[in-house]
Amino acid sequence: MSRKKRIFDIDMPDAPEVEAPKVSTSDGTAKRRGPMASAIAENAGALSERANAEARIRQENDALAHEFVALKRAGLVVKMIPLDAIVSEALVRDRKSGDDLELPELVASLRDVGLSNPIRVEERDDGRYELVQGYRRLSAYRALRTEEGDAWAQIPAGLLPRGEGQSTLYRRMVDENLIRKNISFAEMALTAQAYAADPNTKPVDVESAVAEVFKSANYQRRSYIRAFARMLDLIGPLLKYPEEISRNLGLAVIKQIEADPSVIRALKERLKDWDNRSAADELSILRAVAAADPLDEVVPVKQAKTSDVGAGAAGRRPRTTFEVGKGRNRVRCVAGVGQLVLKLDRDMTAVERSKLEKGIARLLDALN
Repeated sequence: MSRKKRIFDIDMPDAPEVEAPKVSTSDGTAKRRGPMASAIAENAGALSERANAEARIRQENDALAHEFVALKRAGLVVKMIPLDAIVSEALVRDRKSGDDLELPELVASLRDVGLSNPIRVEERDDGRYELVQGYRRLSAYRALRTEEGDAWAQIPAGLLPRGEGQSTLYRRMVDENLIRKNISFAEMALTAQAYAADPNTKPVDVESAVAEVFKSANYQRRSYIRAFARMLDLIGPLLKYPEEISRNLGLAVIKQIEADPSVIRALKERLKDWDNRSAADELSILRAVAAADPLDEVVPVKQAKTSDVGAGAAGRRPRTTFEVGKGRNRVRCVAGVGQLVLKLDRDMTAVERSKLEKGIARLLDALN
């Protein structure tokens, strides 16, 4: 039998001798650890390290979750929400109905600089969002979407946690709007009435509703709201423009009504079948009530004739009420026989007398 010849001669390096780990025995002598034991030990160490890392991750995630919940509870978690997913059904808005004459200013501001204060919404079970704060901002976004398209189809919204309850939601809505200078006492009184009538709130009367919803307001303001609520209970259905009633006029009207309830019957008779009356017409009737003037002698603003103004007929006090300007320059004007009253949100005592005199002189020149 012939021997096979080796074709290649390969010199393999000598493998280094690996010394098995040693372990100590009970008598102190060293004992070598086998490869399987070493592998088990290494695997156990890796598992321990991994378990420690997972524990640290869980701890960090728990901390982040608690932080998220706290931010969400404060309404500081902001999400872009489609306008069509936002509804306003749970709360009766403390906003007067009709066109918002200042909304175009807000639209222009959003177009130029964007939204600096997100609206607030509550998540609902049906996947939609209930509006809590930001009715005008939402209206402005909807106007922008109509004008400019889907670039304005979503709005930044702070997410409130579910289940805060109607009382808290009303408080959130009201407290934000208490800083609005143009919200009327009639609007606040209507909100209190809506809260008292809401089946999702605990049964309360309007007096208690004012204390609950307007808790952040001072005592004097709450007393005014209660007075307006009493007035609206008595004559609210007769009025078309309750939000136009000033604080002093409303307080005077309720005082007269409570002193002489027959005023309600006279008001009803005077206002019935007068559907085309203006806010100025209605205010002239209420001023007659406040002044205890006979209602049948009040001349509506739209029906006042030049001859009546010149003659100064007894008991007749024609007046014209209107507003000019916008924002800080908005002025409410009341023009009557022998008087012109300008009401604006400025401290006119801070204006130099010489400037006032020149301004009034220019006004009179323009009127003449």
